[in-house]
Amino acid sequence: MEVLDAIAQAGQAQEALRRVDRVRLAVAPGSIFSIQQNVTTADDPAGEVRLRRFYSSEPDIPINGRKLKKLTPWSDRLFVQGMPFVGEGADVLALHFDDYPQMRRFGVQSVINVPFMRQHQCFATFNVFGARPCWLPQEILALRLLALAAASWVPITPGLHYVLDPAARPPSRPEASTQSVRHECE
Repeated sequence: MEVLDAIAQAGQAQEALRRVDRVRLAVAPGSIFSIQQNVTTADDPAGEVRLRRFYSSEPDIPINGRKLKKLTPWSDRLFVQGMPFVGEGADVLALHFDDYPQMRRFGVQSVINVPFMRQHQCFATFNVFGARPCWLPQEILALRLLALAAASWVPITPGLHYVLDPAARPPSRPEASTQSVRHECE
């Protein structure tokens, strides 16, 4: 409880997220952490989500970096369904993240993505990439709770608006799934 109170009382977003980051390191040593803010507006093309990095635990992954996401099973799960995604194994990351070749240098093998939702729209994602190929159940729970503590510190983009229509999704690779992809930890 004291940890959550300390995050809530931080005073500024970057300080609160540094506190979140310290807890994340205790829960998932060797992981990296970022928050991607959805900056998509009605001026942007339908079928796309534009993300801007709001926080990064890694100096080599700068804040304000941008990504463009189209409708995939992963983006459907987070941005349409509003559900977290848990991916385990380098093969799963390679399947769901088009920038995995750049991410590989950090030694990541698993991910937990938690959408921050407001009025049925995902305004940001909380992302933890693990060094091990799988997560323990208590790590997943702790990181999802930590995401709740972080959500109030991420502003919603004025005019946030996006349309990802699952009916318009191009055929995906058969192995891609809108469900989390979990393996048994040994």
